[in-house]
Amino acid sequence: MAPTRMISEELLTSYANGTISAPEALVVSTHLALRPAHDVWVRQLQAIGGELLDTAAPAAMSDQALTRTLSMLDACASEVEQQPPLNEMSELPEPLRRYALGPWRWVGPGIRVRDVHAPRDGDTRVILLKINPGCETPKHTHGGVELTCVLSGAYATETERFDVGDLEEADGDVLHQPRVISDEPCLCVVALDGQIKIDGWVGRLIQPFVRL
Repeated sequence: MAPTRMISEELLTSYANGTISAPEALVVSTHLALRPAHDVWVRQLQAIGGELLDTAAPAAMSDQALTRTLSMLDACASEVEQQPPLNEMSELPEPLRRYALGPWRWVGPGIRVRDVHAPRDGDTRVILLKINPGCETPKHTHGGVELTCVLSGAYATETERFDVGDLEEADGDVLHQPRVISDEPCLCVVALDGQIKIDGWVGRLIQPFVRL
């Protein structure tokens, strides 16, 4: 996968039909809150999906299907009632305001991270990443998919620039080194699968100390 600043049609389609993980869905919903034009397309995809369901041939269901569905709805309602209070970062887009946040942690010169207490999916979770002006991450690749949406400021990789609302999709084939190019710190929300893999022999030495 080559990194891109525009959300891919494949990712939007997966979001619309509910086949991406919960952490990835939170980052995409944040992107859509900042880019309403893309949200319109998602709603169109969902409408098309609904029409296809309406025209699909009926299929037989088990005797327990209704009971299981009602149980799942009750579980979801219980989860909504138990959601943590809104966090104190009023500048965050609405999707991120629904979750409590962990404390800021130092992970490198000019770089801090903060856990977002949203649902995880295996090793995939959501973090806030804040990098000071002029600072950069170590050059790295990924153990899995990494989705990054810019909330404030801007950063650049070797090939692309990412501003507020832009979303970067990266995976294990992408080797990059994001560098903040704005005059203010760059704040991003990231869905991260596993840990980043720092490049080079120096990276191998410091890898145990860089935990996102």
